[in-house]
Amino acid sequence: MSKLPIAVAIPTKNEGLNIAEAVNSVLGHFEAVVVVDSHSTDDTAKIAEECGAEVITYTWDGGHPRKKQWCLDHVRTDLDWILLLDGDERLSPGLLAELRQIFADPGAPKPAAYDIPLGYWFSGKRLRHGYTIRKRSLTDRTRCRYPEVGDLEAPGIGEVEGHYQPVAESAGSLRNPIEHQDLDPVTAWFERHNRYSDWEAWLEHHPEVKEQVRRVKSRQGQLFHKAPFKPLVSFAYMYVYRRGFLDGRAGFDFALAMSFYRWQIALKSREGKTV
Repeated sequence: MSKLPIAVAIPTKNEGLNIAEAVNSVLGHFEAVVVVDSHSTDDTAKIAEECGAEVITYTWDGGHPRKKQWCLDHVRTDLDWILLLDGDERLSPGLLAELRQIFADPGAPKPAAYDIPLGYWFSGKRLRHGYTIRKRSLTDRTRCRYPEVGDLEAPGIGEVEGHYQPVAESAGSLRNPIEHQDLDPVTAWFERHNRYSDWEAWLEHHPEVKEQVRRVKSRQGQLFHKAPFKPLVSFAYMYVYRRGFLDGRAGFDFALAMSFYRWQIALKSREGKTV
C-alpha cells in the first residue's frame, strides 16, 4: 500500500498515556510521522520511538513562531502537506480512506487546507451529539500560516498557539473525524481548561488582541465569541439545541463542564478589572 504524501507532526508534552494510540493510528499510512516533543518528563519520547515514530525536540524561546507554526516551518519540509495531530488524538479508519481518495491523483487541484470534524470523548464516552467542532489540521504549508497574534505575554497558553486556526487562502471540509480520546483522568481536562481560561480572561482586557483572535477562529467560534451570557448559552447550545442529552450522563457532564469553563473566564475577567 502506497503512503500518503503527507507529513504527520504530533506536538507533545507528557502524553505518555496517549502517544502510542496516536502514533499507531497513522504509522505506515503516511510518508513521515514525527513527534515534536517539548522536553517531556514522562516516557512520551521513549514510547513514540518504540512505536516507530521519529522524535525531535522542540524548545520554545518565548517568541514567534510558536510550536505549531514551527512544525510547519521545520518538520519534513520536502512534503508540502502536513497534518497536525495532538498527542491525545488518533485518525479514524474512515478519515484514512477519505484522505487516500483525495490524494489518489497528485495533480488534482486541492484547497490550501482541510477542516476536519473532531470526534470528542469525555469521561470515557464518545459524544455523538452535543459537541461539534472542526479543526484545520491538514494544510498545504506553502499556502497556510498561523497568525502571529499579540498574546505572547498572556498566561495559560505558553508555547502552543491558542484557540484559533491557521490562515488559508481556501479550505475544504472532510466528512470523517479525528478522534480526540484523552486517556488521562478527567482532572487533566480541568487543569488544562483552568489554564486556557487564564488566556481567555486576559484577552478580555486586551481588546485589540481579542479581535485578532476572533478573526482567525472558526465560523462557529466567531459567532460564539460575540454571544452574551456565555455560560448559559454554552450549556443551552450543547445540551439542548445540539441534543447533548442524548449522550446520557457524559453529555450532561460535558455540557456542564464547558459552561463552568465559560463561567471561569467571566469570573477571572471581572477579577482582573479590580486588580
